[in-house]
Amino acid sequence: MKFKVIGAGLAGCEAAWQLAQRGFKVSLYEQKPLKKSPAHKSDLPAELVCSNSLKAARLDSAAGLLKEEMARLGSLLVPIARECAVPAGGALAVDRDLFSAAVAEKIKNHPNIEYITEEVEAIDDADDVITIIATGPLTEGKMSESIQQLCGNYLSFYDAAAPIITADSVDMNIAFGASRYERGGDEDYLNCPFSKEEYESFIAELVNAEGAVLHDFDVYEGCMPIEKLAKRGLDAPRFGPMKPVGLINPKTGHRPWACVQLRRENSAGTMFNLVGFQTNLKFGEQKRVFSMIPGLKDAQFVRYGVMHRNSFLDSPRVLNRYFQLKAQPNVFFAGQITGVEGYMESAASGIIAGINAARLAMGKELFSPSELTMIGALSAYISDESVKNFQPMGANFGVLPPIEPKIRDKKERYAVLAERALAALQSDIEKM
Repeated sequence: MKFKVIGAGLAGCEAAWQLAQRGFKVSLYEQKPLKKSPAHKSDLPAELVCSNSLKAARLDSAAGLLKEEMARLGSLLVPIARECAVPAGGALAVDRDLFSAAVAEKIKNHPNIEYITEEVEAIDDADDVITIIATGPLTEGKMSESIQQLCGNYLSFYDAAAPIITADSVDMNIAFGASRYERGGDEDYLNCPFSKEEYESFIAELVNAEGAVLHDFDVYEGCMPIEKLAKRGLDAPRFGPMKPVGLINPKTGHRPWACVQLRRENSAGTMFNLVGFQTNLKFGEQKRVFSMIPGLKDAQFVRYGVMHRNSFLDSPRVLNRYFQLKAQPNVFFAGQITGVEGYMESAASGIIAGINAARLAMGKELFSPSELTMIGALSAYISDESVKNFQPMGANFGVLPPIEPKIRDKKERYAVLAERALAALQSDIEKM
């Protein structure tokens, strides 16, 4: 049996790793640097195209639980991420260049992985080939046509990335270092505090700024452009990414009216990104409007925010919980194209697809963790045929079956859910 993994993003790398670690020879295809999407800049595999944050690290958080489950299933990426971490309070953020380089070193030096630079245009339907498609949400051209022939229509949404600025261009006479609720060190985040008047002036300019795309479009809620959020109401950003809760300005001793957080982008702390400021504004408008943020009057932008089309399958109709194509069992999908949303969620789907491609070849029963686990719950969601208006889903405790009787304290409830999930996963692993 031959194995092909198409796409060396997070999901594809995890899928290939799972196969290789089980002793199977696998061909991992990546079209970069021959061809890049508008969102990709690096020639390396496992590129983080938007934020450098892999979300919360705490075990009593949905994102933290997901990463721990992945680690216990033999993840390639989670240990590397922890090694390449940069200070980010309670989050696991990485130096994206070091992260991708470390993944490339592992992948390209594995004796069972053949890394092939080539644009694959069609899915191999030979009986002796098992294929994992991890081409990502920007899949286009002949490969997109090939997938549509197999799966029917895509569903589409748009995704956005936040700007990145240089650290030394932030006015520290105005900004201050602090993590929300004092989680992490003062160097993890820089904070730009607004007075009420500054905030209202900023929002007025933001909602009237010129966007790069003139037509309207649907955007996944978790990637809402800041200007579109602002158009929902004056206080919408102040209760969203610009919320001041958990922050005290040491210069005044008071909580700001609103606040923009800047998160460290690299190990050296020379670059920071504007947290929650995914945007579709023209570059000139980004410079003009975002320079109104207190402390960013002279900000130097090393990357402006960009917006791009994302596509995903109507997975409940075409995939099962093993990320296997119902109509063609030798084909698996992994990553955001399946409707999981987020870096680690995509990588986790690659782990499951890789495990099951190996088990299919060995004639073993396919594997999906219990729905008590975060990975199992997400696998169940993307394959739930009762979901009619399918939309991307990231890790959250709402997808897990509730604890009975209900624990009222949220922190305690999440801790118990995490403990239950890991116990269930351990049982699943022992039965594999």
